[in-house]
Amino acid sequence: MAKTVKIKLVRSAINRTQRQKDTVQALGLRRMNHTIEKEATPQVMGMIAKVQHLVEVVE
Repeated sequence: MAKTVKIKLVRSAINRTQRQKDTVQALGLRRMNHTIEKEATPQVMGMIAKVQHLVEVVE
């Protein structure tokens, strides 16, 4: 079974660059305090790194 991470949006994407907004949306986060679970692939971890100031990660 693949390793998963839980990702929670803790800061709003309002007043952020369009690229950061697109990354948050691509992760599947829709609103504040929304938590999702994703596989810890290099692509997902890179997306998390780009918006690390907006999200909280629980491994």
